[in-house]
Order: sequence, then structure tokens, then C-alpha cells
Amino acid sequence: MIELGLSPAVAAPWFVTQPQQGFTRINVAANVAATWGIVLRDAFRRAYISDQRLQNSALAMQHTRAAVLAAKLPDAGSVMSGDFGEIVGYMYLASRDPYQPTIGPKRWRLKQDRTKAAPGSDVVQFILPAWPNAGDQDRVVCAEVKAKATPGQFRPIAKAIEGAQLDSTSRLTRTLIWLRERALTDDIGTVSIAQLDRFINATEFPAYSREFHAIAVICTNLVEQEIATLVPADIPNGCAVVIISVPELRNTYMSVYEGAHASVAEALPNAGGAL
Repeated sequence: MIELGLSPAVAAPWFVTQPQQGFTRINVAANVAATWGIVLRDAFRRAYISDQRLQNSALAMQHTRAAVLAAKLPDAGSVMSGDFGEIVGYMYLASRDPYQPTIGPKRWRLKQDRTKAAPGSDVVQFILPAWPNAGDQDRVVCAEVKAKATPGQFRPIAKAIEGAQLDSTSRLTRTLIWLRERALTDDIGTVSIAQLDRFINATEFPAYSREFHAIAVICTNLVEQEIATLVPADIPNGCAVVIISVPELRNTYMSVYEGAHASVAEALPNAGGAL
């Protein structure tokens, strides 16, 4: 979160928790979502490219920062909606405990094609209380995130649960290895190779715990209909289902990405830990 220029303590009040039978509902207030186009524009830009790399690429290519950023951000449509949901899910998970620092790779920086979703598990975060020493309180937090902004047959909750099961059986392991490979040549964020190795080479370190989340980010106008399709008995053990209700979801994510594009016309603000 700090690398994005956001404090977990600032973001935590955005996500109002309402526990339900078998899942957690998160309500984002309309007045909060209305501010996100301005409040989140820099954070979203940094999710795709760090301030320093944006500046360096523009200088090296003798082009504008706007052109460099445009080569990273998705076009309007399903990929933008999906990316928005993933980054909101990332922020929610990182803000749950403002006093427990959480780090995580920014996989949106690693896209081969900006018009497609990034590969691997949607959200991967690490909690390492005693780092650089590994301990049995270390945790990996993993989430599959699906978004639904407009009416249709797509069922984001069921798809998120399906993806979370895949994460728990195999995809998280593959994603950690892929992230390590990419970290050798690319900017994945503040996560180090040593920290990835702590979880990849698990037998060489104390045992750690894993959390798996199925997160559905849904437009408030559609959320009740989607919740009605959820059967709590169908939620597998070890899978935490989270439903995040965002008012005017399509307008909100469009505003955030428009703000991100516009932000490069101004001086880049400082962000703690930005690379």
C-alpha cells in the first residue's frame, strides 16, 4: 500500500464490514466512491508502473509520460473492470490491519498485453512480522477477484470461489515461482527475491500459514441479486468469501482510470517506497 502512496489506515475506513452467514460483505459508501477518481488515480498509476520507471522510460524513449502510461493501462471494458476489482481487492486486504505491514507484488506491472488480464493468482500478499528473519507467524494472503459492473449472466461470486480453489491447489505455487522469475529482470514492486524464496523453498524455513479469499467486486445496484445466488454450503473450507459493493461501479472505475491518465500531465507526487 505504501508503495502505491496510500496508507492502510487511510484506506481502512472506506471498507465498511458487514458480516453475513458464510461470507463478509463490504460496503463502500457513495460519497467515498465519488472521491476515488481523484484519491486513487496516483495509486492506480503506480500499480502499473512506478514513478521512477515512468520518468526514466519517458526520458529514454524521448517520449511523453502520457504515452508511456497509455502503453500500460487497459482500455475501457472487461479488462479495465477486472483490473479495477483486483486492485480494490488488493487494497482491501492490505488495509484490514493497519498495524501489520503487508507487502505484495504488483502483477499489473508484468502484463505482456495491456488488453488482457495479468497471469497467475490475482492478489498475492506477504505478512512477515520479523523479516529479515523467517518465523511461524509469516503468512501468504492470496485472492481470486471477479468484478461485475453491468447486468448480465456472469456470476462473479461463483467464479471467484472457483478461482480461489484453483489458487489453493496449485496456482499460488506456480504464481510464486513465476514472480521470482520475473523479479530477476522486471520491477514487481517492493517484494524481494529473498522474500519470495522464503515461501517457495518452504521446507528450509519455519512453517507459515496461507489465506485464500474469493472476492467479488459488484456494483451496488446488482449486489443483492448476486448475493441471492450464493449458497453458503457451497463455500469450500479454507475459502473466505468477500463481496465488495461499490456504487456506480462502471462510472467509478472509469473515473479512476481517467484520473490516472490525467495525472501524468502534472508533477508526480512523492510516494513512500516508489521505485
